[in-house]
Amino acid sequence: MARPAVLLGLMLAAFTFNTAENLPAGLLGRIAAGLGVPLWAVGLLVSCYGLTVAVVSVPLAHLTRAVPRRHLLTGVLAALAASGLGAALAPAYLPLLAARFVTALAQALFWAVLGQVAVGLFAPERRGRVLGVVSVAGSLALVLGVPAGTWIGRHGDWRLPFGLLAVLGLLALLPVAALLPTTPPESAPASYASEPDARRFRTVLVAVALSATGGFAGFTYVVELLGSESGFAPGTVSLPLLCLGLGCLAGVGATGPFLDRYPWAALTTAVVVQAVALLGLAAGARHQVLAVCGLAVLGLALGPVFLAAQNAMLRYAPRRTDLALAANSGAYNAGIAAGAALGGLVLARAGVRATFLAGGLVSLAAGLTLLRAARPRHP
Repeated sequence: MARPAVLLGLMLAAFTFNTAENLPAGLLGRIAAGLGVPLWAVGLLVSCYGLTVAVVSVPLAHLTRAVPRRHLLTGVLAALAASGLGAALAPAYLPLLAARFVTALAQALFWAVLGQVAVGLFAPERRGRVLGVVSVAGSLALVLGVPAGTWIGRHGDWRLPFGLLAVLGLLALLPVAALLPTTPPESAPASYASEPDARRFRTVLVAVALSATGGFAGFTYVVELLGSESGFAPGTVSLPLLCLGLGCLAGVGATGPFLDRYPWAALTTAVVVQAVALLGLAAGARHQVLAVCGLAVLGLALGPVFLAAQNAMLRYAPRRTDLALAANSGAYNAGIAAGAALGGLVLARAGVRATFLAGGLVSLAAGLTLLRAARPRHP
């Protein structure tokens, strides 16, 4: 009973962190009006969050490498709950920004140890499926968490969703603090990779950074694409975005069972599908049906890319897997920041469809990197 309860706690934490990361994007106007600050300042609550995770993931994982995972996760989830409460009670912009910074620090550590702890609860041959289950919970944030939080914040006080995140963080903390074994990190299950391979490890990091850059070069401006190119009215944009979220959920659920037998193929397929979806959106965005289908296919890839990369870290890391997972999270978040910047530059010069074209080409480069590494090396 202890292992399923801990896994449920970790799943709830993944859902809460992913919701917390993206929630301000749906409440920009409400937060700006409530605090009396411009929209761009509220936008920093999202961009600075991702940048913080990118920068601190590896250093924090290194500094806490000797802390038992039970104690570390208990502290991380306590910080999640406290920072959610701090955001809900923030009297001004700077305290809110500080609360978001604390949440970002907690998330950086959480993703560094989540995969290691989750798969360590079960037999090695079930690692991929366990990661898939946890990732489904994280993907539900896009389908359920962010839309629900946005609805609550727009129909009431914008602070309420942040308070609810604090409650969810506390609920996730309880089974982890009570039931997760206190094991020295170096001797815990899944602390070291099953097939250490420095070459493949480096290749995955490069591919993850490129795929995140390509994916978010387009995804950051998806609402603009749907409005200006596809002709969706502002009140109907939620439907194609729901299709994207459902595609993400379906992709993660479908990928999990294949990770144990086909780890490299699963990652490569997700990245290539992402490239095809972005290029398809660049070409067919002016047709609403094609745009919705393209977003659904993009969702099928976005979630599995990060999931399959986590699995690759657990399989190929040349040293401790927590450091490898932190590097993977850092590379992904750095790619998100780079993708948003790339998309902004392309948008200003060539229009929104060109952002998806650029994103597709960068994603294709990531896929080719993985395909090249899959070929056997000759002596």
